[in-house]
Amino acid sequence: MVNGGVAGDQLRAIVERIERLEEEKQGIADDIKDVYAEAKANGFDAKVLRQIVRLRKQEPNERQEHEAILDLYMQALGMRFSEDDAERRAEAA
Repeated sequence: MVNGGVAGDQLRAIVERIERLEEEKQGIADDIKDVYAEAKANGFDAKVLRQIVRLRKQEPNERQEHEAILDLYMQALGMRFSEDDAERRAEAA
């Protein structure tokens, strides 16, 4: 059956496949949520675990670049001291 130039049966099949995959995706998301809840119940910080999972997805050089920029920004905001700052503070003490 063709309606307006679109094969209705083919379109319906595609939409139904997408719907099934969306259901599976929701099931997997629920499973992941359960694992984080289990980790939290065992004393782990779920927020940190999410960050670790995200970092492990990155390539090592991408992760190093991100960490270097984060460190630079934190130093600029006075949230972290460089090694030179630490040495100067130690000498002044």
